[in-house]
Amino acid sequence: MAHYIDGYIIPIKKKNLKAYKKMAVLGCKLWTEHGALDYYECVGDELNLKWGIPFAKLCGLKSDETVIFAFIKYKSKAHRNKVNKLVHSDPRMNMQDMKMPFDMKRFSSAGFKSIVNM
Repeated sequence: MAHYIDGYIIPIKKKNLKAYKKMAVLGCKLWTEHGALDYYECVGDELNLKWGIPFAKLCGLKSDETVIFAFIKYKSKAHRNKVNKLVHSDPRMNMQDMKMPFDMKRFSSAGFKSIVNM
C-alpha cells in the first residue's frame, strides 16, 4: 500500500532544541489524534557524512545550528488533507502568541508519494 508523506527540513539553533521539542510533542499529539499513521521529529546527529552533499552544507548550517528532519505518514493524499484540516482547526494549534524557535524563512516542507515502504 502506497502512503503519502509530509516532509520537513528545519535548520535550528542548538540552543532552541528544548523549545522546539515542546512544540513537536504537541504536534505529535495533534496529528496522531486526528489520524496520522506515524509522526517523526528527528534532530541531526551526523550531518557531514562522506557521500552526497552533507546536510550541513545543503542547509547552510552555522556552527551553532543543527537540523530537524521531520515527517508525517498518512494513508493517502486525501487522508493527509483531511487530517491537516482537522489539525489546523484544532484550538490547541493556535500559535498566534507562540514565538517560533527557528527561522521560518529557512523552513522547508513538501508532500511525497511513497514508492517503497514496508
